[in-house]
Amino acid sequence: MNSVFKSGLLALAAVALPAVASAHPAVGEGAGFSHGFAHPMSGLDHVLAMVMVGVFAFQLGGRAIWLLPTTFVLVMAGGGALGVAGVNLPFVETGIALSVVILGAVVALNVKAPLAAALGIAGLFAIFHGHAHGAEMPENATGAAYAAGFMIATVLLHGAGLALGYVIGRAGESRSIFVTRAAGGVAAISGLGILAGLI
Repeated sequence: MNSVFKSGLLALAAVALPAVASAHPAVGEGAGFSHGFAHPMSGLDHVLAMVMVGVFAFQLGGRAIWLLPTTFVLVMAGGGALGVAGVNLPFVETGIALSVVILGAVVALNVKAPLAAALGIAGLFAIFHGHAHGAEMPENATGAAYAAGFMIATVLLHGAGLALGYVIGRAGESRSIFVTRAAGGVAAISGLGILAGLI
């Protein structure tokens, strides 16, 4: 029970961090970092997708626990570089919304995808999320600090997803299946709402 409580606190801390970060305006490189950190945390689509990546990684287990989030963050950084460079990428917002729908559905259905397929899915969606972060970088922000901010925020959200998966798993098999399906289903339905412009 103690470890479940600790995991829940970690997930809560990851979600609360943007409020703490935005409470103290920064300048220079600090401003770049805080803007970058706030970007993934400020959009429901980004938050849901990142948390679902963590839950998906937990469900797959084994090497996926670290490979899936790591792949997402590294490919996202590449997508961010494309956005900063002004390289046009079509259907970015659609790709982000679809990432929430598909990752939510994958979690809800407890899809045991082969690791290579899971990494491919994560990498594909990471490009869209990264491009959105990079394209919206403020002009006065330092690129490296901004990138560090959105990468660290993403890692924390993945960690919240892993913690959520762990907490759900400790609830007992019958309950954990229901809660996981509910969490993934809510994410997928939210993604459909985002895709339709209702959220």
